[in-house]
Amino acid sequence: MYQHYFTEEHEMFRAGFREFLAKEVTPHINDWEATGTIPKDIYKKFGDMGYFGIRYPEAYGGMDLDIFYLVIWLEELQRINSGGFAAAMWAHAYLAMTHLYKEGSEEIKQKYLAGSISGDLVGCLCISEPFGGSDVGAMRTTAVREGDEWVINGSKTFITNGVYSDYLVVIAKMDITDNPKAMGVFLVDRDNPGVSASKLDKLGWRASDTAEISFDNVRIAADMLMGEPGKGFYYVMQHFALERLIMGINAHARAEYAIDYTLQYMSERSAFGKTIDQFQALRHTMAQRATEVEIVKSFNYQVAANLEKGVYVVKEACMSKLQSTKVADEVIYDCLQHLGGYGYMEEYPLARMSRDSRLGPIGGGTSEILKEIIAKMIIDKKEYKKGV
Repeated sequence: MYQHYFTEEHEMFRAGFREFLAKEVTPHINDWEATGTIPKDIYKKFGDMGYFGIRYPEAYGGMDLDIFYLVIWLEELQRINSGGFAAAMWAHAYLAMTHLYKEGSEEIKQKYLAGSISGDLVGCLCISEPFGGSDVGAMRTTAVREGDEWVINGSKTFITNGVYSDYLVVIAKMDITDNPKAMGVFLVDRDNPGVSASKLDKLGWRASDTAEISFDNVRIAADMLMGEPGKGFYYVMQHFALERLIMGINAHARAEYAIDYTLQYMSERSAFGKTIDQFQALRHTMAQRATEVEIVKSFNYQVAANLEKGVYVVKEACMSKLQSTKVADEVIYDCLQHLGGYGYMEEYPLARMSRDSRLGPIGGGTSEILKEIIAKMIIDKKEYKKGV
């Protein structure tokens, strides 16, 4: 059905990446979930294989491949059943690194982007704040120019890779105009004096380090401002489309994995003299859920194809995340139910998956925020334009 998206080369990439994950990641996931720590050497292994450079130019060590290689990468990361590990990988590669590539100077790209693609450096993106949440415009973190330096003060929260990353991409308000949306994108090294982080204890995504970060008179060189002064808010809004599509793809992939696992379980579990995949109530529930996953998956692929063509998919990416995360939650709820008591046991994958999936409708813009964005576009006829 999807041959027009995936070539033989794509499928070879999928097979190779699945084998890599089975060897280098899956055997260690339970330990990383327990400790909340992902060793730095796994980033290096990803980098050595080129897995952080899928969408980046060869000049910086990337492979400059089409977006469906990224789709495969995201889908396979979900099948190892650790939302936290997957998030650590894609938050590095497509949150922090996106800003390096899109707004960073050539010097920054040569050092930080190339180092991130190789896996020698790990980054995080710092947007959300304790009092702001999804309201980026309510940001309180500030960057004030003093001579040849910027001085950053404030705090960020819910930051994936916020404890163990080597650098931080920080969005902060600037005092250059009276515009409350005048923000900048700043690159801050972890070892800068005044940067401190504390790990947050989470319901799910437990393998990843999620942090609250404080900036106390953090001084950085003037050339660590990336992009145009005051344009940070617009850069963030532009990149949200990719982030939300990524979360939509993550959602359909984990839902598909949940269905595959549950159907296998149902084919082996017997009750009242037959396997439970022969009970109509269970069969029809799975038929309904599989249909819903197929619909959002097809939509997500089409949005990805449009993004590849340069279409500014703000509305569609919001719809992708909104509906895909909703479907994933409902699918995983029913799949856990079909496993009965075993679904509630940690040794079976649905327990962790149900916790991890719950972040889908929250992170990267809550479902409530996405509904309002979509409503503005379809009811108020608001237009979001690239580069404005």
